[in-house]
Amino acid sequence: MHTKIKSILSLSPVMPVLIINTIDNLENLMSSLIEGNLNNIEITLRTSCALKAIEIVANKFPELKVGAGTVLNTTDLKNVKDAGASFAVSPGSTYELAKMAVDINFPFLPGVSSSSQIMNLLDLGYKHFKFFPAEASGGIKYINSLIGPFPDIMFCPTGGINENNALEWLNQKNVICVGGSWIVPSNIYDFKEITNKALLASKLLQ
Repeated sequence: MHTKIKSILSLSPVMPVLIINTIDNLENLMSSLIEGNLNNIEITLRTSCALKAIEIVANKFPELKVGAGTVLNTTDLKNVKDAGASFAVSPGSTYELAKMAVDINFPFLPGVSSSSQIMNLLDLGYKHFKFFPAEASGGIKYINSLIGPFPDIMFCPTGGINENNALEWLNQKNVICVGGSWIVPSNIYDFKEITNKALLASKLLQ
């Protein structure tokens, strides 16, 4: 399970974080991201159609690894797995939620913002975490301070990251990728512009 989340996070330097308010134009949106060479996405469970959107993407776009974000409890985890998500992401973490992901062998990226939260999950084998909210929780200076005590831990920082600072985050030795909403900023989709933003994001580490 932990190896799987590493391979998923390694697919693209930027993972688009999406709030889907309607499934209209969903296929065009996914196609525009694929054209932009981004291969993993996070659809947050913040809207009534989020689970349906995950199901559609999982069935129609097997080349995309679709993750479910804002997974808050074990019920959410079961629901997103049943919907066909490839992985789950949470803004924070509880031992119960992280343990269930291990028990059902489902790739899970728990959210952390402190060393204590990391330590609570080490015994379950977790080595990859969402650092959230990244900028508000101390930014690059803070994540650098975690290298000493946690040299084997890798992060996907999310929150306050955009096209202007993404590369600086990606250049940190304990950052495997970043999450961001700037590639798909709203439900007013300009698909050509989304593809262009995705292409720029996909080339950030080249």
